[in-house]
Amino acid sequence: MVRRRKFIKKSVLTSITAAIGIPIVYGRFLRGEILPIGLENSQITLPGKSAELIVLNDRPINAETPPHLLNDKLTPNDLFFVRNNGLPPSRVDAENWTLTIGGESARAEKTFSIAELKSKFKTYSLDITLECGGNGRSEFNPPAKGNQWSTGAVGCAKWTGVRLSDVLMEVGVKEDAMYIGYYGADLHVSGDKTKNTISRGVPIKKALSNDSLIAWQMNGEDLPALNGYPLRLVFGGYPASCSGKWLNKIVIRNKVHDGAKMGGQSYRVPCKTVAPGEKVKDEDMCIIEEMPVKSLITYPKTGATIKANQKMPISGKAWTAAKKINKVEYSIDFGMNWKSCSLGAAANQFAWQQFDADVSFDKPGYYEVWARATDSNGKTQPIILPGWNPKGYLNNACHRIAVKVEA
Repeated sequence: MVRRRKFIKKSVLTSITAAIGIPIVYGRFLRGEILPIGLENSQITLPGKSAELIVLNDRPINAETPPHLLNDKLTPNDLFFVRNNGLPPSRVDAENWTLTIGGESARAEKTFSIAELKSKFKTYSLDITLECGGNGRSEFNPPAKGNQWSTGAVGCAKWTGVRLSDVLMEVGVKEDAMYIGYYGADLHVSGDKTKNTISRGVPIKKALSNDSLIAWQMNGEDLPALNGYPLRLVFGGYPASCSGKWLNKIVIRNKVHDGAKMGGQSYRVPCKTVAPGEKVKDEDMCIIEEMPVKSLITYPKTGATIKANQKMPISGKAWTAAKKINKVEYSIDFGMNWKSCSLGAAANQFAWQQFDADVSFDKPGYYEVWARATDSNGKTQPIILPGWNPKGYLNNACHRIAVKVEA
C-alpha cells in the first residue's frame, strides 16, 4: 500500500516564509516533518520584543530570555519572556474593553471598563516575578513534551493595577467560594472561536491576597501586546499560566475551576514520586500551586574567560513563593564546597532578589560556577534535576555557567 505524502500545512508554510523573509520556491512540496534548513540562520522577529529573545515556537508564540539579559533589577518589557497558548487578539480597543465578573459563587455579576477600574479602586504597583511552570523542561530525561524551555521563561516587572480582592469584594463573594477562573480574548490556534485557549485559576485565598493584581501597566508602560494588553492578572509565586492575559472575564467558583488546561495533566505533577519515564494516570496528578525556590546567574554570560590572577564578579537573581530568600551560595568545585553571596532585599514579596559575589579560582583551567538559593521556608535548590514528571514542570536545579581561567 502506497502512503500519501503529507505536505506541510499552508498556515505553517506562511509562518516559515515570514521568518526567513523571502518566498520559499517550491515550498508547497515540503514534507510535513521537514523544516527549511535556512531557518537555522534566520531570526523570527516578535512585535515589541528584542531580537535577542530565543523563539521556541511562533504559533503560538513562545520565547525565552537568555540568562545574561536578566541582570536588570526589573526585566525590560522588550526582554520579558512570552508564553502564549493561543493567538493574541488581532484588534484591541482598550477604551471599550470590559471585564465581567460573575460565577456561581458571586453575589452579583458586574462589568467594569478599564477606566472604571482605574477610577473606582485604589491603584497599586508591585514588583512581581512570573515564571512559566515548564521553565527548565529541556533538562528532563526522558524528555518531556512541550516547549523545551532552558532557563529564560522568567522575569520580574513592576506591575500596576488594582487588587483583585477589591474588585471581587465589590461584586460580592459567597461563603462557598473555592476558586476563581479567568477567560481571555486570545484565539485558539485552530481558529475555532468556540474553543477556549486557556482558562486557569487559583484558590480563593490566593485570589484575595493583597498582592494579587488586575494589571494594565508593566514597568510604567501599557502592557506589551504579547504579554496581555490591555488587561491581565498577576499572581506572584504561582505558575505564570495562572496570570491570565487579555483578561475579559473572571468567574468565582464553588469548586476547583475546570476551564481549559486545568484538567488532565496540564500544569500538574504526580501526587506521589514516580520513576523517570513512568506513565501516570490523570487522576494521580495534582495541580501545581506554589512554585519552588530558584536562582539564576545573570552575570557573566556562560563561557566567560578571565586571567588566573583576577577575581570574577558574579551576580544573579533568586526568587521563591515563600516570604523571602534567606541565602544564596556559589560553588566552583561541582558542589563539594559552597561560599556565601551577598544578598539584597526584595522590593516586596514575590519580587526577585539580587545576589553578588567575587569569585577566585585556584589555577588555570575549566570551571563551572553553580548557584543555589535557600528560602525562608528552609527549602534549598537541588544540585541536580528534581523529581521527574511527565510534563517537565518545576525544574529548580542549580543554575551553572562555564568559565575558562587562563594563565
